[in-house]
Amino acid sequence: MRRSRQPDLALPGHPRTRLRRWREGDAPVLVRSCLDPDIQYWNRPGRLTTEAAARERIARWEQRWENEEAAVWAVVAEDDDVPRGLIGLADLDLRGGSGEFVYWLLPAGRGRGVMAHAAVAVSRWAFDSLGLHRLRITHSVANTASCHVATAAGFALEGTMRSALLHADGWHDEHLHARIRDDTEGAPG
Repeated sequence: MRRSRQPDLALPGHPRTRLRRWREGDAPVLVRSCLDPDIQYWNRPGRLTTEAAARERIARWEQRWENEEAAVWAVVAEDDDVPRGLIGLADLDLRGGSGEFVYWLLPAGRGRGVMAHAAVAVSRWAFDSLGLHRLRITHSVANTASCHVATAAGFALEGTMRSALLHADGWHDEHLHARIRDDTEGAPG
């Protein structure tokens, strides 16, 4: 990864949407995402209250790309290039062949199936370009939207991890979904 530039990724199921790396100028959107109650509840983005803090986070994502630790993209509409969401692979283990998805959408991007197509695009990149073997998605069992994303993107439900993640209202059980390189069914084209 460190020897290459982070690629833009097309979403064939959503031709007017693409994935690109985050830029300094996207800092206001990142701050706004940390104010969204759903993103705060289901994710752990932290509280970015200033654009300077958001720019630091974006710079850290770039460093994590260079260190081959993570790959994070902005989900953008072609017409205005403004981020509507985030998708990425964290906990990358290139030697061990695995990574875990992180994602969220702002309200303007929700409900259109974009995230499932984004997960498929990132999966294809991770399998084909990085040579990964296994990708996983975990989410609270109460987060039905994330469960839909995982299953629509062809990630099989492997089980439930009991009391695995602390949310503001207490410990939540989590679903574990996974996709391996050889999986061919269940993903949108």
